[in-house]
Amino acid sequence: MTQFPKNFLWGGAIAANQAEGAYNVDGRGLVQTDVTTGGSVNSPRYTTYIDKDGKPGKYASMGHAGGHLPEGAKYAVLEDHYYPNHQAVDFYHRYKEDIKLFAEMGYSVFRLSISWARIFPNGDETEPNQAGLDFYRSVFEECRQYGIEPLVSIWHFDTPLALEQNYGGWKNRKLVDFYVKYAETIMKEYKDLVKYWLTFNEINNTTMFLDMMGGHGTDADYQEGYQVLHNQFVASAKTVRLGKTINPDFVFGNMICGITFYPATCDPADILAAERKWQSGIYYCGDVQVKGAYGTYAKKLWAEHNVELEITEEDLDDLKNGTVDIYTFSYYMSNNVTTHEITDKVAGNFSAGARNPYLTYSDWGWAHDATGLQYYLEKIYDRYQVPLMVVENGLGAFDTVEAGGSIHDDYRIDYHRAHIKAMSDAIANGVDLIAYTTWGCIDIVSAGTGEMRKRYGFIYVDMDDAGNGTLERTPKDSFYWYQKVIASNGQDLE
Repeated sequence: MTQFPKNFLWGGAIAANQAEGAYNVDGRGLVQTDVTTGGSVNSPRYTTYIDKDGKPGKYASMGHAGGHLPEGAKYAVLEDHYYPNHQAVDFYHRYKEDIKLFAEMGYSVFRLSISWARIFPNGDETEPNQAGLDFYRSVFEECRQYGIEPLVSIWHFDTPLALEQNYGGWKNRKLVDFYVKYAETIMKEYKDLVKYWLTFNEINNTTMFLDMMGGHGTDADYQEGYQVLHNQFVASAKTVRLGKTINPDFVFGNMICGITFYPATCDPADILAAERKWQSGIYYCGDVQVKGAYGTYAKKLWAEHNVELEITEEDLDDLKNGTVDIYTFSYYMSNNVTTHEITDKVAGNFSAGARNPYLTYSDWGWAHDATGLQYYLEKIYDRYQVPLMVVENGLGAFDTVEAGGSIHDDYRIDYHRAHIKAMSDAIANGVDLIAYTTWGCIDIVSAGTGEMRKRYGFIYVDMDDAGNGTLERTPKDSFYWYQKVIASNGQDLE
């Protein structure tokens, strides 16, 4: 195998709203997942509310994707509903125990997010919540104690719910200033503890969801979606520019939901359809955040749905001068694209397509395709020529606790082994890959389904889909395997 770089960063990743719990502790405000129920692979999660007449209600949602409230309704936590993110896996109270376990695995980097609503509970306060600032300072100090580099997502699907309720969320330009103030606060607070910052997690999910509408979305849906993205691009760029004045050594990255798109057949129409998926789903956001301008194809995408963005000259200047230093992305699966009628469909990670007969699939319909990761790395590095990080990659699977308490998860080891080999091959082919953080290094609440049984971690957490359990942490077989991988800098994968 090709040698990984000497200072390659090995670690794992979680998100605040899926791990922390303590949703109403120490002054934290509500976020979307706090009013989102549990679901499953076959049933959606629901967002709950009180309507204008005071009656409780709910609508099917995709958790962090959200949806639209009935007119006059207010988001609400309702009795007799289970909200898995309220407790999550209680990282808020157990972070020292968890970080110690990460250190035992040998982590040199730990990716986590800051909950905006812990810092500014409603999003528009003039002063931050000191308890929230103190919590994350303690977390980062704990990481530093073990020589672990924090990799911090500023936003990971957790806009304060009050901003959604009172301002209409990111379609309102005012959120740019609220976000930049929040980002400035945490960057100043942790300027000596955090070096690596990611502005928006899986920012391209907006265009992914628009594409999932399969042509059924209205022009208004596309207008709103593209405007939301533009506002987030501007917020990201302003944050990068500001951050460089706070600490010139800060390193900023974007974060893309990386999916490799293949044409399902050699029909030229399928080739073009797959390329359009790359443009709308992957390049659209990457080009703006890395290159500093919209791609040439953007006008075509807008014209298809009569989109007219509100863009100022100041915006264009910010985008040009607020580009990120590194490109980071999640990778779980690939997707087949076709213009032909298909009967064998699969779905996973908020995408859908034709089944690929050359691949196997998880219990949640996600394609196992390590070669797709190599392809993505090489294609993206060739396009942008900036360092890359794989900041999410993992297998959601059912785990069985044996009578003696052990968890034998060879399937998870096999998954990661294949993907690490793919990363090694990409490095051999010239890709500047500098970090790998597996998703859900400890079991956490699933973003898509709200389940606990869909487990990704190397550390088992004793909790079920109804919130029952001791929350006790137990290393799985994969824990000790990854420990060996890290100690050998990716050379010992057996």
